[in-house]
Amino acid sequence: MAADRSTSTVIPLTPRGEEAPSYRQPPANVEAEQQLLGAILVNNEAMHRVTGFLQPEHFFEPVHSRIFESVKTAIDRGQIASPVTLKTFLERDEALIAAGGVQYLARLAASATSIIHAETHGRIIHDLYLRRQLVLIGEDIHNTAYEVHDLTTATTQIEQAEQKLFDLAENGQPEGGFKAFSRSLAEAITSIESAHKRDGRLTGVTTGLKDLDAQLGGLHRSDLIVLAGRPSMGKTALATNIAFNAARAYRPATEDHPAEGAVVGFFSLEMSAEQLAGRILAEQTEMSAEKLRRGQLSAREFDRLVEVSQELERIPLFIDDTPSISIANLRARARRLKRTEGLGLVVVDYLQLMRSASQRAQDNRVLEISEITQGLKALAKELDVPVLAAAQVSRKAEEREDKRPQLADLRESGTIEQDADVVMFVFREEYYLERAKPADDSDKFLKWRDRMERVHNLAELLIGKQRHGPTGVVNLHFRREFTKFSDHIDDAHLPDGPR
Repeated sequence: MAADRSTSTVIPLTPRGEEAPSYRQPPANVEAEQQLLGAILVNNEAMHRVTGFLQPEHFFEPVHSRIFESVKTAIDRGQIASPVTLKTFLERDEALIAAGGVQYLARLAASATSIIHAETHGRIIHDLYLRRQLVLIGEDIHNTAYEVHDLTTATTQIEQAEQKLFDLAENGQPEGGFKAFSRSLAEAITSIESAHKRDGRLTGVTTGLKDLDAQLGGLHRSDLIVLAGRPSMGKTALATNIAFNAARAYRPATEDHPAEGAVVGFFSLEMSAEQLAGRILAEQTEMSAEKLRRGQLSAREFDRLVEVSQELERIPLFIDDTPSISIANLRARARRLKRTEGLGLVVVDYLQLMRSASQRAQDNRVLEISEITQGLKALAKELDVPVLAAAQVSRKAEEREDKRPQLADLRESGTIEQDADVVMFVFREEYYLERAKPADDSDKFLKWRDRMERVHNLAELLIGKQRHGPTGVVNLHFRREFTKFSDHIDDAHLPDGPR
């Protein structure tokens, strides 16, 4: 909606008699800017109607940007902002002097719109700012596309353009920049307040596993979390469990309660979407995946399957099973999901199956993994969501007597450890003991059986690195037939049996 020009006059910012330029000008509404500033100067309450979305840089005229910033500063300090009180803020401002000095402020106040229309005028100003940014981005795309050289491919240019458009859509800014510490501090306090309001006291997205949540505080926004392990340890199962638990716990924010859980984007490079859905069905129905695959179900089990599947349909979990997806394509699709569905968690299974977008990196595996991990960390920061990526551990772990993996065992690149905020290793001693079963009639067998009983269905999650907190071990319960991880309960805490 444009300002009503029939009942007001634009205050001239150029000398009288000078002809308006004939070239195509960027979209702007100087009159709307003047009337909004006038409304705020007349009644400071008008500022509260626009302060949630309007910033000084959104104004077309630099002098209006300076006036808005000065007014906002005065009001934030609890002072009255008027043409008289702003004199001390702006008396040496060259842009204001050129426009007429303090008299210009008085003329703004005289041209004020009603406070009722303040938000409408603010929205006009913000919309026109976005349009000017779109013009700049469009010009940049146009000019860059004509620059044909080897270093920047067309795909890379598309990725860069999409990132700028995403940033503009999400934050009203085409790219990042300095942020005042006061703003960062306010965001940190808001995060702490949200955690305090949650029953679980989590600052991040829940994993659905109480002991793990207690150790990590949930999965934190802008963090890259690496979940590593040898084959058959349960990396995919645990990543799937966490993704499902977060999606099932999703509740959008309300006035009285912060958001919980997350909308989840799962990039499955190893398994198809159908196989992944089958795993989740096995976990939730507690029927073996093999039984579900073969369709060997009783009528009661089939009814249970239908009932659970209907419940799962409502869960905001989105699966992309594109094989060998590049980091550029993954970032583009995650941005799109963030824009359309409000993405809150990205899961990648698994990291070493991804590929780089650049040919130079593809020729060097270490360099390629480095580019992928840096890209995933950049994605976590850009979308302000946690990114959980599964990763393979090298065979070196199995050559030691104690086969628990360490940070040095991460395959192919030390940058996985460097770029990750959290590194966790899945380890199941039961897997190795099963393959070392001694003869049934030996003394070793009794010791082996004793040890097997102690580690049966036990999984260890070794936290080898955590940027925000301590490292340590979290014990989990693992049901292999259902590929399901759950909270571990020590024997000492099990209920007594019947007497």
